[in-house]
Amino acid sequence: MTISNKSEYLRYRFNRSLESLDDARIMIENKRWNTSVNRLYYSCFYAVIALLLKNDIETQSHNGARTRFGDEFVKKGLIDRRFGKLFSKLSDYRQKGDYGDLFDFDEKTVLPLVGQVEEFISQINKLIEE
Repeated sequence: MTISNKSEYLRYRFNRSLESLDDARIMIENKRWNTSVNRLYYSCFYAVIALLLKNDIETQSHNGARTRFGDEFVKKGLIDRRFGKLFSKLSDYRQKGDYGDLFDFDEKTVLPLVGQVEEFISQINKLIEE
């Protein structure tokens, strides 16, 4: 794939967010809870990257994206604090689910996250579209 401009790259990143959300739903249907959490996190991460890109903010890491998102959007009141907390929680959950030994998420933990992630992505999309 060749991307010729910032707008195309931004759209590509946001579409990756939507694809990751779809992947999470597939994993949920198959009761793959840890993988579901991973995909929910990446859904948020790709949306955040698109938002940062829209605002010419570069980062080099997941923590950098989380920090800049918090500083530039959450702390300034452009994004509700609960979404900053959600993004941080999903980051922690992803680390735990991907790298923690003998740890598994369950349906009770994962299912409520889906609606929150959908709302998160919707809010990010509104800022991107402005």
